[in-house]
Order: sequence, then C-alpha cells, then structure tokens
Amino acid sequence: MIRLACLLLLLFCTSAAAQDAGFAGSEICTGCHDAEAEAWSGSHHAAAWTAATPGNIRADFDGTSFSLGGMEVRFRIAADGSRHAEVTELDGSVTGYEVQSVVGIEPLQQYLFETEAGRLQSFDVVWDTEQGRWFHLYPGLNPPPSDAMHWTGPYKTWNGRCAVCHATGFEADYDPETRSYASVQAEIGVGCESCHGAGAAHVAWASRLQDTQEEPPADYGLADLSDPASFLDACGGCHSRREAYSDASPPAGTPYHDAYNLSLLRPGLYWPDGQIRDEVYVLGSFLQSKMQAKGVTCTNCHDPHSGGRIAEGNAVCTQCHSPAGNPDFPSLPLKVFDGPEHTHHPAGSAGAECKSCHMPEAVYMGNDWRADHSFRIPRPDLSAETGAPDACTSCHEGRDPAWAAAVLEDWFPESTHRGPHYGQILARGTADPVAAAGDLSVLARSEEPGIVRATALWLLGQGGGPAEADAVESLLADPDPLVRAAAIDAQRGADAQLRVQRIVGLLGDPSRSVRIAAARALLGAPVAHLPGPMAENLRRAQGEWRGAMAARLDFPETHVQLAGMALTLRNFPAAAQAFAEVTALDPQYVDAWVMRARLAAALDGPDAARSVLEEAVAANPGDLGLSSLLADLGGPPPDLTPPRRD
Repeated sequence: MIRLACLLLLLFCTSAAAQDAGFAGSEICTGCHDAEAEAWSGSHHAAAWTAATPGNIRADFDGTSFSLGGMEVRFRIAADGSRHAEVTELDGSVTGYEVQSVVGIEPLQQYLFETEAGRLQSFDVVWDTEQGRWFHLYPGLNPPPSDAMHWTGPYKTWNGRCAVCHATGFEADYDPETRSYASVQAEIGVGCESCHGAGAAHVAWASRLQDTQEEPPADYGLADLSDPASFLDACGGCHSRREAYSDASPPAGTPYHDAYNLSLLRPGLYWPDGQIRDEVYVLGSFLQSKMQAKGVTCTNCHDPHSGGRIAEGNAVCTQCHSPAGNPDFPSLPLKVFDGPEHTHHPAGSAGAECKSCHMPEAVYMGNDWRADHSFRIPRPDLSAETGAPDACTSCHEGRDPAWAAAVLEDWFPESTHRGPHYGQILARGTADPVAAAGDLSVLARSEEPGIVRATALWLLGQGGGPAEADAVESLLADPDPLVRAAAIDAQRGADAQLRVQRIVGLLGDPSRSVRIAAARALLGAPVAHLPGPMAENLRRAQGEWRGAMAARLDFPETHVQLAGMALTLRNFPAAAQAFAEVTALDPQYVDAWVMRARLAAALDGPDAARSVLEEAVAANPGDLGLSSLLADLGGPPPDLTPPRRD
C-alpha cells in the first residue's frame, strides 16, 4: 500500500513560499505608457480594491442607517473624515468598525472591516451606486455572529476568499496554528503587473535604454502575451469559478491548469445544459462556446486595459457576424445578423440586441447583471428535460418554453440546432449516473467542448463500471488537461490494479491539475513498489497536492477533504482532528459533528461521543438529527417544539 500519512501533516503546514520580488508598481508603468494608463485609470480593474479615502467611497455615511430583522447598522463620518459603521447584531452585541478599504465602484460598492489584526472581512451591507441606497447582499440569509455564514465568518474572509483577484502580487499567508493572517501584496487593485508580470527587470532595461541602446530582455522582461490564447490564462484565473493551488497570485504567464482546478458544469453552479446558475465568473461558460473553439479570445471583445467592450451594443458582434465577416475567422457565415430578418424584433428594441438571446443575464450580488458567455443558441425545447431557463421566456413573461420553441420553429424552419444536446445527457447523469453511464461514456468521447466532456467523465466516475472505464481509457491522453484530469476520476469503475496501471503514468503529466488528480486517485491504492522515475513522480505529485491543500487551510472544506484522506488511510485520530478543525471553523457543519461523534465513540467510548454531541447541539440547537443522536447516547430527548419566530 502507498503510505501517504504525511499528507495529514497539512494541518501544521505553513503557507506557500513567498513570490520573488520584482514588482515596480503601476505608478512606474503609467509614467511611460500613457494611452494604456488612461484606459486603465478608473477601470473596474483599477478600482477592484482601493484605499478608504473620501474620494473612493461612494456611499452616504453621513448619519444613514440600515436594518434587516433585528440587525441594524448606523453609518457615520468621523471628524478626521474616516467612515465608520456601528453594527447591532442579532444577538444584541454592538461593535463599531472603521472602513479599512473599498471594493469596486459600480453597480455596487462593498466595504472591508478589519475585525482583528490582519483579518479583513467583507461586510454584507453594501451601497447601490445606481439607486443610492444601502442593501443587504443576502437578505434571506442574515445569521447571527455565531454562524459561520455570518459576515465575520470564514466564508466571508477577504484574505482567503477574494483578495487574490483584487490585488497585485498578493499572498494570504494564513497561520493555521493561530488562525490568523499576515497577508501582503505589491499593491491593492488589479494593476499592470497582475497581467504583465513583475516589471522591475523591464523598468531597469527601459531606464538604461537611452544611454546603452541595449537589446531588450526576453519578452521585454515581462510575461509573454503575444499568443491570443494566452489571455485565457491571464484573464481566466480570476474570471472563473475555481480552486487555487496556491494562496498567492501565480506569476503572470502561468498556464491556467498549473495554477487552478476549474469547476466543471456541476449541479448548483450550472444548469445541465451549461447555462450559468451560480456565480461562475465567465470562463467555464466561454469554454463551451463555438467562438472559443474557433480562436476567439477575451480581447476580441474587451479592451484589455479599460476592461470595457471594444464597441457599443451589437457592434461588438457585427465586427464578425455580418455579410463582410472577419478574415481572422473564415468559417463565419456571411449574412445579416443585425437585422429584423434574423432578430425578428424591431430594430433598437431590447429583443434586437444580440446579447438578449445569445448572452442571457442573471443577477448576482443583489444588483449586478452578469451575462452568460457561452454565446448559446436559445433552446427552449430543452427546458422541460433539463429544467434550465430560456432566453425567450425570461423576457416574454407569462409565456412558457413550449410557446417559445414553437415560435423559433416558425421563424427558423430549417434550423440545424434542434437535435440532441449534451444538456439532456448531463441532466440524466445528474439524476442517475448509473442509469446514464452509457450515454455519459459516449458524450465523453464526443467532439463537444472539453469542459462538457470532463463533466461527463466526472459523472461517470460516480456511476460507471468497468466497461465504461475501459471505454474512456483513451481520454487519459486527451489534449485537454481538463479532460485528462476528469478521465482519472472515471477510472474509479475499473479494477483496482488496472486503475493503477492506467493512472500512474499521469503522475508526470505536463499539467499540475492532472498530476494532482493522479496523486489523489492513488491514495490508498494497492501499489507495493514503483520504478525509480515513477516513484519520484509520485513523490512530486504528492508534494504538489500537499501544497495545494496547505494553501487553503483557512477553508472548512479543506479539512473535510483532509478528514476523508485520513479515513481512506484508516488514520482515525487524524480524521477526528481534521473534523474537529471543520467544526471549529464552521460550527454549523453538522455532518462533521456527526463524524466526530462516531469517531469519538469508536476511539474513546460513548462518554466521549456524548461530550462531542452536547457541544454540537449547543452550536446547532434546532438540529433534530444531532439531538436524536445525543438522546440515543443517554442525553436529553430532542426538543420537538418549533423554534420561535421573532
């Protein structure tokens, strides 16, 4: 058996090593690059995180207030001009905070409070910059401070959850021993070096150029962004729903799958047909699009320095989708798209906008409309099977998808876009991965986008057997690292020895995502001895996995994973310790309490289990399951009285 008990030492690891120095700062860059500086200044990137100066704060702090249920906030401006909030919580506690820094500029602005030295928390009461009012981001979820989902809890900690994408050269630097942060960054806000890389070498060369006329260093001392495809790496890291492998900003130019584990089209994040459901930050949608497959990238539509679109309205789309076409994309059909013959809506109306049908929007963070970037053709005929919304009835209220499907059939009688869709298979696979295993296997081997095939493989790993594992074995060598990593999961259905033989070669894969997936799959696998090079690859892949876990020790979910690893290795004391850290960070994580009680009973007897459950019930007084477990051990019977509604 492979012994990976060292993985459990992650509970005591320090954070990832600090990045190399070499940041010059955006102020230095803008001194020479005037046009780029003008576009960037005032952009959403530049204002992603700013100092708490009166000029940066848009909210009205002058004696305003906000209340929700029993929670109340009073805002004020101090004599020195600083902005403050006095928060009365649901438990009656009252605490005053000074605004430490500011997030964003529109359509909402959020404020950060330093709740303890070095720890920044994102306050849930934010300012609507369009309507000039305070509002709560999650009005249906307004818990007391004892709840981990409270704005002071681990899920709202700026250092670990958000800051890396709002800063340049950021390092979270979390200490699991003290549960504290010593975060640093080159600068707050998304500055020049976030995308171009640390610029000290470039600045040094440029400062000597007039006197020496020396040749520039490779790529002028910056990250190479000459390949349009590189923008998926440069932009995708922050504009995606993903799991980071480090607690620090990756060096500019790092391939995406060496820095992040991209979220697949999983339930809750996406609808089965791939439409956005939760906040997924664009990349996962864009990877489904035909445009991306044809070579379109971020800068074909967005100015990289201002972040804005390169044209207004439909003109963004008609730079390619028109009778003239675009020579960079020769497969485009040359015909009118921006006209009633295609839109079937009056010119100038909302229905005639390309984005209305092909980029339907959803609201996140209360008032922020985000467009789906899969550029899909509306398929209301799929809604009954996938449960997904459709662009037509989102505007035509009172109509149903069947009506919309009939209208589209009348408008486009010869359309080729009414055949089978991968969303149908993913919907069936989500409902019953065992029954859908055959179809998932076929989808995984199709010509659909990599993120679609990877999702099929992930579902196949939950329900496929030996035949399906055999059928998708070739995908372990797929060109897309997202598919290769998911194909490893799909080998769960194979015989244990055969699974090892197929996976072990991927420990040396060029992509970190694949190497980590291989190391994870071999945890507890029946391997007595590996040849020298393979053994070294295993050691390195395990180290990368350890590093990725160590970078997220401030996340309760990381310790759930650690506990699962410990259980796989039958290291029950380590599992108990990991579950204890879960409940320390998130006292409402009921499943972790249950596992703690079971492990305590097995390791130390019923009295230890009873002690754990008493603590669990105190943290979750309304949970009937925990109360029942405690009663089974001789504790008080569960309280069946419904909780009071104040």
